[in-house]
Amino acid sequence: MLDRRTFLAASASAVVGAPLSARASIAHHPASAKHVIFLYMTGAYSHVDTFDPKPRLIRDHDQAIGEGTEPDSGTAKRQQRILKAPLWKFRPNRHCGTEISDLFPHLREQMHHVALIRSMHADHNQHGEATLQIHTGSTATTMPGIGAWLSYALGTDNPNLPGHVVIAPELPYKATQPFDSSFLPPRHRGLRVVPGSKPIEHLSPITSADRQERELDLLRWINVRHLKRRGGADQQLAGRMETFEAAHGLQRTAPEVLDLTKESKATRNLYGIEEGDTTSYGAQCIMARRLIENGVRFVEIVDSVGNCQDNWDTAHRSMDLHADYAKIVDQPVAALIQDLQQRGLWDETLLVFCTEFGRTPWNQDGKPGAKNRAHHKSAFSCWLAGGGVRGGVVHGETDDIGNEIVANPVHVHDYHATILHLLGLDHEKLTYRYGGRDFRLTDVHGHVVKEILA
Repeated sequence: MLDRRTFLAASASAVVGAPLSARASIAHHPASAKHVIFLYMTGAYSHVDTFDPKPRLIRDHDQAIGEGTEPDSGTAKRQQRILKAPLWKFRPNRHCGTEISDLFPHLREQMHHVALIRSMHADHNQHGEATLQIHTGSTATTMPGIGAWLSYALGTDNPNLPGHVVIAPELPYKATQPFDSSFLPPRHRGLRVVPGSKPIEHLSPITSADRQERELDLLRWINVRHLKRRGGADQQLAGRMETFEAAHGLQRTAPEVLDLTKESKATRNLYGIEEGDTTSYGAQCIMARRLIENGVRFVEIVDSVGNCQDNWDTAHRSMDLHADYAKIVDQPVAALIQDLQQRGLWDETLLVFCTEFGRTPWNQDGKPGAKNRAHHKSAFSCWLAGGGVRGGVVHGETDDIGNEIVANPVHVHDYHATILHLLGLDHEKLTYRYGGRDFRLTDVHGHVVKEILA
């Protein structure tokens, strides 16, 4: 049986090409990092309540600064803009002085390892379109996500695990589109892991191992013959064949990789989780660390509590809810930084913490005392840390209320270009020809933010 499987695998590789793990990397320069953990805070946290302190908002709380039109309101109605103070105090990190709010007391203690960008901006004020852009660079069309691009360019270090994994208790806006492979080969699509008793659907065989091997051998033989008859040019069939191979590898490898019972009590305490916990954000961070330890190139964690509406979105809802969501992620993210360092993974792992856009410095309702903030694409804050990133720096600046960028703007395309650069990729050279033209993650835009590089 082993000889037959080896022969069939060799035949498939001859037609399909080298497997994902063995394919030569197309890196353009020496990489600073080998893996990415992408911490996506879906729903758009308020930058002026988290990472961008603005004393004027406190001083002029409930003061009107003139009329304006909220672009996310769906109408052209103009209303007063009433400044709103943050609900939490800002305090500095004791090593580097970077100020962030009391929403993140654990993370504040790690900001000397972080490059904070306070001058992010995007192109759209609606959640769905902005979610697509922070993942794919596009606001209008389903394009390959950044995880798919990295999987395509660099593959995986483990033939039994995919290059692109998404840990998502609930799907974000636009469902699976943010981590789709689109026109890239289907093997680069993000594999979804749902924390809990069955993290990957249909992972356990429904028949005996021997019977499954024989069924897969037959399927592989039929597919190889069919692909040869088509001259080896059917990419969809080739992709499907690789998907079956990857799924079989997952059955052997994933249960052990995702088994958190092997983690020590000290590690669980660091992340603030109890023994047996497999669903909390802390558990998800440990899963992400275990996945990159085992060769996965890109792991995303989608922070969504109950559904795509139960998230950081405070349009039409009270800003008080930020406290609930911050408490969920604060200690685990800080613990992830420490854990990666303790295990010698820090210099080879790029940690990305981002959201789709920011929040207005004024309340959404145009009335004194309102507790919500509107969508705001013109300015927000994200950060990078780990492999190749300068820690303890702040890049970019907004005006005295956090409304407009006044120094060193960083567009989403620039953010993506910088991430690719740290993984050894030139965003202008990483292209894929489809439909008669060359596509890339950054389209025809993007500049590497060199100021935050180590």
